[in-house]
Amino acid sequence: MEQVRALEAPLPKPSSESYVSARLLEALVEAGLALRFLREGLVRNAAGKAFQAWRALMAALLRLELDKLKSLAKTEDERRWLESTAVPRLPTGRMKTLSQMLEQIGYSDISLWTAMALELHDYQYHGPDPDMAWSKYRSSEEAAYDVAKLVQGVAKYAEFLKPRVKWGEELEKALESLRGAAQ
Repeated sequence: MEQVRALEAPLPKPSSESYVSARLLEALVEAGLALRFLREGLVRNAAGKAFQAWRALMAALLRLELDKLKSLAKTEDERRWLESTAVPRLPTGRMKTLSQMLEQIGYSDISLWTAMALELHDYQYHGPDPDMAWSKYRSSEEAAYDVAKLVQGVAKYAEFLKPRVKWGEELEKALESLRGAAQ
């Protein structure tokens, strides 16, 4: 319950040092909720939570790497957009582009994870689609598999970022809880 309360607290300003930690906590808690929904058979809800977890993780990465990303921007407007919109809001329609930018600075497989997250986002709204016109998943079992994989990706990236962020007891508990739920 402590973690849920942490999610309900307002996010620190993106310029704050604690913003990355807050978004990582959000990612871990949302990923844990995705697994809980999976266990309860709520695959569409689980897909939504897995997507939210990935989106929160990406927001943390974008803030952490903002200076490097701004150096990739071609114009001053793009640099301002990264700071004013990409980091605090992370528009869904730009996640693919932003993940490609993160790949350019060293996050080698992030666009693949983002593609999976976006497919789960579609699944959340359209459900299983045997014709694959609205969703890339023909069954809830296919989507459930990717939910579990995306949650693993969130945990992997959080673990990777541990030495680079202000990692407190709350984040450690959330990561341990996620690991326990994944088993």
